[in-house]
Order: sequence, then C-alpha cells, then structure tokens
Amino acid sequence: MKQTLLQEKYPIYILELEKEETSFGSVDDIVAYFREKVESHPFAVLIGEFDHYGHTSLLPEGQIGEGITAAKNIVFCFGKELMNPKMLAVRPRSIGVAEMDGHFVISFLEAPNPAANASMEEWTLALKNPVSA
Repeated sequence: MKQTLLQEKYPIYILELEKEETSFGSVDDIVAYFREKVESHPFAVLIGEFDHYGHTSLLPEGQIGEGITAAKNIVFCFGKELMNPKMLAVRPRSIGVAEMDGHFVISFLEAPNPAANASMEEWTLALKNPVSA
C-alpha cells in the first residue's frame, strides 16, 4: 500500500491489486467485503454505496479515464465522538474501489483518527491473498 498526496494536498492511501493477488473477482465483491467489515465494526455505521462509474457514464458530459471498467465507493462513519463541529468537514469516510484492465485500485483519504485509519488499512491489506510457501 502506498501513501501519497493527491493533487499535492490530499493525503491518500492506495493499494493496486492484481486480480491474481486476490480471491475477489469484482468491484461488487470487494465492496461487499468492506460492507461486512463496516457492519461488524463495534461503532462504525454504513451510510451507503455509490456507483461512481454508473453515475458518471450517464452524464452527457461525463468522462471516465481510460481502462476504468467499474468504480464504486462505500461510505461509512467511525464517528463515536463529535467534540468539534469542524470535524464534520472530514467525515464521513469513503473507500473507493475501481476495476481496471487486470487489476483493482483501492483508495481512501487519510482519516484524522489514527484508529480509524488503521482499521481501513487493515481491511484493505487483507484483500491480498497470503503468499503460499
């Protein structure tokens, strides 16, 4: 998994996963996996799913990058505290899952809460099949 800055200001995490490296066969399979992780978390709450590819492809002026064949977001919130109204600006969380030729790209914005970020990292890295000996 890589940590980088998108557009030189958004700290994001990205995992590019070859299809042979995972037992998940589609964007829908991966989103269902994340849904289960969110729903089984002690205080995270699922908000919904967004078919970004479907939405963009229906727009007359919609543009989709070359090689992207599917793209969805799962939207949820870890917010068990709301001590400052400014925190609303960085909530809720979203994990994006895109399918490209031969691989998946999973990405999410760094969370201000280290525990939430650690959960998203753990969930994402678990998509990769263990290497056989």
